[in-house]
Amino acid sequence: MSRFSVGGMIELEGLTKRYGEKVAVNNLSFTVRPGMVTGFLGPNGAGKSTTMRMILGLDHPSAGDVRIDGKHYHQLRDPLTYIGALLEAKAWHGGRSAYNHLLCLAQSNGIPKRRVREVLETVGLTAVARKKTKGFSMGMGQRLGIAGALLGDPRILMFDEPVNGLDPEGIHWIRNLMKSLAAQGRTVFVSSHLMSEMALTADHLVVIGQGRLLADTTMADFIERNSKSYVRIRTPQRERLLDVLHTAGITAVETGNGSLEVDGGKAEQIGELAARHGVVLHELSPQQASLEEAFMQLTAESVEYHAHAQGAPPGQQAWGESWRRS
Repeated sequence: MSRFSVGGMIELEGLTKRYGEKVAVNNLSFTVRPGMVTGFLGPNGAGKSTTMRMILGLDHPSAGDVRIDGKHYHQLRDPLTYIGALLEAKAWHGGRSAYNHLLCLAQSNGIPKRRVREVLETVGLTAVARKKTKGFSMGMGQRLGIAGALLGDPRILMFDEPVNGLDPEGIHWIRNLMKSLAAQGRTVFVSSHLMSEMALTADHLVVIGQGRLLADTTMADFIERNSKSYVRIRTPQRERLLDVLHTAGITAVETGNGSLEVDGGKAEQIGELAARHGVVLHELSPQQASLEEAFMQLTAESVEYHAHAQGAPPGQQAWGESWRRS
């Protein structure tokens, strides 16, 4: 059994960070647990990056506390063996090779030299290990940053926007890497603005807005609580079905694309009613909103900067640049 069957934890209690009058992180409390991928989501300016920097001791809290395996970061004897992190791509000297960059990290943290070659192979950079990093693409830089996070074989991994600059193969690779690390019992904490990736990768979600905790729950529960479910129906006997549903006290809405929608999970009831009254159905499908839709619903009041689509009526928010960076 892996020594990571019981991994480390990140514990935040009342964590607060002020910059003058601005409160970037406001009384934040949650725990990131081992054995799962925890996604960290929030709109632009929510405080995600500030929170991650405080976990690593790069910024000091104005109030509250954050501990890694019960200790402050500066108390960790060999920090890279406890927690590995990727916060910024290309956070290294461009004149060094990938190999020498990792070797310096290893030597300063008491990590065996052999780990350099191991992590270079893990992230697919063996062929360019001796090349200077200033010539690396953004995707190669991300892979090198991930190699640095893995170098100490840590029980806790923390990634900020890890798929930036990666091609589809690279995105698939990092997704599977994070899942495999969690399956080994390690703690994996990852922020991303790509909702599709979080939906495929994360088991648990922590969502913040304007520095405050909005949700701390499983992926499935988050989507269920923050999005509507409905049943989509297609039938050649629309008027007949509308009458049947109305008599049963069920309200159906015409969508304009030839289908009907009924709020809530009434698929079985609708199917039985249609069969009982001889109504032909071409489609009867329960629908659930995506993670992206659930996220937008929950954080609508917490977006600091709203962008509007050209020609969109006031109040109709176009998501994208409004929260692409934290």
